[in-house]
Amino acid sequence: MQRSSTARVILPLVLPLYLPSLIFAFSMSLLIPVLPLYAKSFNIPYSLVGLMLSGDGIGMLIGDIPTGTILRRFGLKQTMLVGIALVAVATSGLFWAPSIPIAMLFRILSGFGVSLYAVSRHTWISSSIPAESRGRAIALLGGVFRIGKFAGPVIGGLIASAYGLRTPFLLFGIAYGIAFANVAFFMAKMPAGIQQTNEHGKFQTGLLLDALKSQFGVLKTAGLGYLFFQMVRTGPSIFIPLFAADVLGMDVGTIGIIMSLTSAMDVAMFIPAGIIMDRLGRKHAILSSAVILVLGMSIIPFTSGMLPLSLAGMLTGLGNGLGSGSMLTLGADLAPVETRGEFLGFWRLIGDTGSTSAPMLMGNIADLFALPVTSWFLAGMGVVTFVIFSLFVKETLEKREFPLPEIANQ
Repeated sequence: MQRSSTARVILPLVLPLYLPSLIFAFSMSLLIPVLPLYAKSFNIPYSLVGLMLSGDGIGMLIGDIPTGTILRRFGLKQTMLVGIALVAVATSGLFWAPSIPIAMLFRILSGFGVSLYAVSRHTWISSSIPAESRGRAIALLGGVFRIGKFAGPVIGGLIASAYGLRTPFLLFGIAYGIAFANVAFFMAKMPAGIQQTNEHGKFQTGLLLDALKSQFGVLKTAGLGYLFFQMVRTGPSIFIPLFAADVLGMDVGTIGIIMSLTSAMDVAMFIPAGIIMDRLGRKHAILSSAVILVLGMSIIPFTSGMLPLSLAGMLTGLGNGLGSGSMLTLGADLAPVETRGEFLGFWRLIGDTGSTSAPMLMGNIADLFALPVTSWFLAGMGVVTFVIFSLFVKETLEKREFPLPEIANQ
């Protein structure tokens, strides 16, 4: 009963939601081994490399809050399409960027587009799936994202090795064009009940304040934990390529292989993560993820070759995978129904603040001390995350002793 009910909700979302997300993830992962080295190609210090890598995060911070009112005004589909188009154009523009300021501008615009797409997507899936199936459904979204990330680093690294560091940006734009067409065509085929999550209306900024007031008690604890958690989860994809290149002297192709192995372990965990969230609780997945990420980030600086670095990277992938969809699920649990879009925009702002601040902090720490110290800094943030969620955040999963309701009409 539970399995069939979950499938009944998920299947209509495969073409308009999960497939574009797969393309989205693959495109983003093409750039994992490329962006840190692309930034370094401008002959800038680590602090500016970190700022460059945070450019899309800055754009997301700018876009998260207004996206809630934008999607209420223009609807989920229109907001998604504009977001995808903006990311495609801005990221492709990095191929021609002549300087760091221009490249930074493109990264910020791309981040704004990511925010438009991601908040709309989160609102859509939160509106369409009941809490009892939400962990598995959102973990599946995380799994789709991880599957897309698996091959991307290898392909991006090989393309960069053969044709130059900038060429993957063009492939990125082509892939996003496919995602745009997919959403434009298949979202129109959605069942009427799900289309009704497209909320049209006037800009109502007061709704955001209402949402924050009603949830302030949990935001000051869960939100802080989310902030630190995202810092830790962002770390491996930035630290491993820089450590491999600058400390171990590896080329971009080898780095791509290491990052794909890390992603493979990440991918393998999204199904267990969803089961843990829906059966044991959201906190079980979050705490397990934090502990393993701390261990992985702590040992990476002690590695001395491709094999040990790959194994340490895979450990961080294991930790990241166990947290698949955990923060999206927690945000969906906490979001008030009446102001879901506004709340989720703010919730994403918290996470994006963590993701954006991590590269900048890592860059400054590396310039002040040494690159390996940044890994231990992130491990410390993981410890803080564990303490916050274990002691100060309540479980949001409401366990039921009766069969799940039919949800065909939701």
